[in-house]
Amino acid sequence: MERLQKVIAQAGVASRRKAEEMIAQGRVSVNGEIVSEMGYKVKKGDYIEVDGNPIEKENKVYFLMNKPKKTMCTSNDEFDRTCVVDLIHCKERIFTVGRLDYDTSGVLILTNDGDFANAIIHPRYHIPKVYNLTINGILTIEDMKKIKNGIILDDGTKTLPAKFKFTEKDKEKNQCSFDLTICEGRNRQIKRMMEALGYEVRRLHRKQIAFLHCSDLRQGEYRILKPFEVKQLRSLAEKGEMKNK
Repeated sequence: MERLQKVIAQAGVASRRKAEEMIAQGRVSVNGEIVSEMGYKVKKGDYIEVDGNPIEKENKVYFLMNKPKKTMCTSNDEFDRTCVVDLIHCKERIFTVGRLDYDTSGVLILTNDGDFANAIIHPRYHIPKVYNLTINGILTIEDMKKIKNGIILDDGTKTLPAKFKFTEKDKEKNQCSFDLTICEGRNRQIKRMMEALGYEVRRLHRKQIAFLHCSDLRQGEYRILKPFEVKQLRSLAEKGEMKNK
């Protein structure tokens, strides 16, 4: 049995929070009876209607994109900037799994499967994400130690230990590039980590999520994730959760 608002969200009718509002407003019925109880659970075969219209279970879809710069990870934008969901042709109501900044490119997963999305982005599942970035300066030995041990961010939280590998050093331009691997996904985490060390991020590209990369996709291109890839990501999340217990 599953909560009514979750089933409505999974059907692509609305977000879970919006579904809760619909239930509270008396707009949802189960087997012909109006349900306003929050947390009401439905079983397989129950007939659910929203505003008098029956809901149908939505097919789960999974996409991998090489997100281009100057695109938004929101479903719409008040300044009419391009949103990544508009670049994918599908009938399902999809959303991004986590977010990349407007000026950041790279690996991005989009889906309509909320449970799957949570397993990928929640820190407790320890799914590794690899970024390549360029900063204005050369990392010192002390900075490297801080990255490996965890950095205290502007809100007082400390990041999990991260890994890094230099890919370029340019002393003339006073900048360096390196791969940075993290196992969490706090808001603007990479940029905030560098800001805490006194650097500015000049370029940021996500190279990889777990085993997925986008080196074979041009910016803006996407493909459907293969079933075994989805299964493998779920398995990695389960293993990460078990290690964290």
